[in-house]
Amino acid sequence: MIDGLNRALEYIESNLRGEIDTAEMARLATTSEYHFRRMFSALAGIPVSEYIRRRRLTVAGAELSVSRSGVLETAVKYGYSSAEAFTRAFTAFHGVSPGAVKRAPAVLKSQPKLVIHVTLEGATPMDYMLVEKPALTVVGFKARVPLVHEGPNSAIEDFT
Repeated sequence: MIDGLNRALEYIESNLRGEIDTAEMARLATTSEYHFRRMFSALAGIPVSEYIRRRRLTVAGAELSVSRSGVLETAVKYGYSSAEAFTRAFTAFHGVSPGAVKRAPAVLKSQPKLVIHVTLEGATPMDYMLVEKPALTVVGFKARVPLVHEGPNSAIEDFT
């Protein structure tokens, strides 16, 4: 199963500039589309569509900063129907417009490629022993205090 999910992730990487078919990702992961989407979200913490969007914007940002490609050409290459839609998504993700990246170096965000690894813990046996102890009595002071949402609680200060 882990190998299948990693195959689906590689499929995403190799198709960032084209159509990415969720059915194909699910087939590579040997599961249904519904379960693939749920597993991906559970493992990655974001939906697969958001991961793909972030990866495309990451690669597009790197390409814009080093190539002579224009904003519209880059937008179309990464699946956007217009330069305006690409600019909105790019600015929301990177915090800087694609035009600004073309004009001068800028700090960009990056969504790293995901790779799924499994780590099992608890394989080492642990020694333990159950022991009965006599009852324990807790002694102390108590007071009811009002709930205060902001600032110090004077009732607690008075009690202490």
